[in-house]
Amino acid sequence: LSALMNRIALAGKLIARHLSRAGLMESALGFTGETNVQGEAVKKMDIYANDVFISVFEQSGLVCRLASEEMDKPYYIPENCPIGRYTLLYDPIDGSSNVDINLNVGSIFSIRRQQGDDLDQTGADLLQDGQQQLAAGYILYGPSTILVYSIGQGVHSFVLDPSLGEFILATENIQTPAHGPTYSVNEGNFWQWEDSIRDFTRYVHRHDGYSARYTGALVADFHRILTQGGVFLYPGTTKKPEGKLRLLYETAPLAFLIEQAGGRASTGTEEIMAVVPGEIHQRTPFVVGSKDDVALVESFIQDHSRRQGTLLTN
Repeated sequence: LSALMNRIALAGKLIARHLSRAGLMESALGFTGETNVQGEAVKKMDIYANDVFISVFEQSGLVCRLASEEMDKPYYIPENCPIGRYTLLYDPIDGSSNVDINLNVGSIFSIRRQQGDDLDQTGADLLQDGQQQLAAGYILYGPSTILVYSIGQGVHSFVLDPSLGEFILATENIQTPAHGPTYSVNEGNFWQWEDSIRDFTRYVHRHDGYSARYTGALVADFHRILTQGGVFLYPGTTKKPEGKLRLLYETAPLAFLIEQAGGRASTGTEEIMAVVPGEIHQRTPFVVGSKDDVALVESFIQDHSRRQGTLLTN
């Protein structure tokens, strides 16, 4: 796994360098004019970062395939290249709409061991719960470039030193507080949420001690919650009942991290790490953060469900 992490760090350095010059290069800003498998407009930076991960791992001999938000199906290492036994799942640029306005973006990754032969190259063996992850993490590109990861033995962060060109250990064994002051959610979706989520939002509006923070980049918002406590939500909406975020390369990796740091991750009704996807790009609602704050959100969902059940039986 250390060799895999070194390659991920290399990809992060290349992407960070490209981002640092984005305002000077037209090739790094704006849209390509295409849509990805999710039906989302593709940014130029999405494609660049996706290609970086492929080029870094293609000749590494460490992975047999890569699966990404930007690819319909997994990318299989060509037969003329050394082939490894691991799969890298990743979101190459999370929050890519922030690139054009010079705000934080990130990369999210998960490492799994190949299960079976996958002869039909569908990646069906990847459709397992989050407990099958060997490692997970993210790279946050901002005032500094930070690599955060876990191999199941605590969560550690590294900061890229530009003068050395290396990631330097910054914090060992990050622990998420049991409660935090921040709630992070896109309140522009307020009227598309279920009543339970609207009730939770009204609750934090009325009670002192809560502050709203939302950047539009999952990695940035999650990093704040991981280190300072609180809760991040991306619930289902009337337009997207299953939410926006993808399980295998967004919510499951972050759930792996938060649990290692003493927090929790949930769909609102089920632990994220227990969810078995039906397809590679499956979406799921996401509630993640401090144990007490995730439990508070779940309590609103449970109360609403009980009230609905009472109405149906009367």
